[in-house]
Amino acid sequence: MKVFIIGVGLIGGSFAIDIKAAFNEAEIYGVDISAQYLDKAMSLGFIDKKSSLDDIYKADVVIVAIPVDATVKILAEILNQVTDECLVFDVGSTKEKLCSSIRNHPKRRNYLAAHPIAGTEYSGPQAAIANLYRGKTNIICEVEKTAFKLQERGMEIFTRLGMRIRYMDPASHDKHIAYVSHLSHISSFMLGKTVIEKEKNERDIFDMAGSGFASTVRLAKSSPAMWTPIFKDNKKNVIETLEEYIANLTQFKELMKNDNFEKIHKEMEDTNHIKTILKGIV
Repeated sequence: MKVFIIGVGLIGGSFAIDIKAAFNEAEIYGVDISAQYLDKAMSLGFIDKKSSLDDIYKADVVIVAIPVDATVKILAEILNQVTDECLVFDVGSTKEKLCSSIRNHPKRRNYLAAHPIAGTEYSGPQAAIANLYRGKTNIICEVEKTAFKLQERGMEIFTRLGMRIRYMDPASHDKHIAYVSHLSHISSFMLGKTVIEKEKNERDIFDMAGSGFASTVRLAKSSPAMWTPIFKDNKKNVIETLEEYIANLTQFKELMKNDNFEKIHKEMEDTNHIKTILKGIV
């Protein structure tokens, strides 16, 4: 099985590691605009060969693991070149614009819209790790538009890598993910910005920051090159979530100004319910 991975950073590299472990016959080809990334992926051993889009016709599986704006630009080109027997899936955090962009493509049946909800705050080939996807949810959109035999190939990969599968339409996916992923990244970036601007002494930040601050601001270490296109692509939904979030922050501030700490206690107590919702998630 010839697997072409476009984008050999954290997400693509972690797929390469796990597919090599799960499929003895898998041969991994790396494609990336960064020659340095390809060299690093080769030295780490999770790709077998460097390649390019010109060789995509050889692929049995193509995994597109690059920023969402870049995926929108090249997905049709990839589909133009693959054989009818090749599965193409992406791992992007937004789906509506991407699915719409190839809606009428003659090889739409070769494409499976996927979003494994997994990752870390690190980027690049050196960030790739084994078992990143084990136990994680993989959201599949418009599965009915993918050829059944290629659905089966995709599901075999996802199953062997230990993913849980959930199905959703692209618009619902983008709306929900804005709340549970995109908003948390914005909050983390802006918390980090607020602290850096106020606390000019980096040593003080390092010495005084507890585990709560570190865990809350962890996502601010994520790649701006990946997240800016996500926010742009999902702008409408992200703005809606921000408006609701800002309204809650403003209400909290007003409760503070009015010394209504009984109400603040009640708000936090009600929100503690999230412990039961997220039980078992690290």
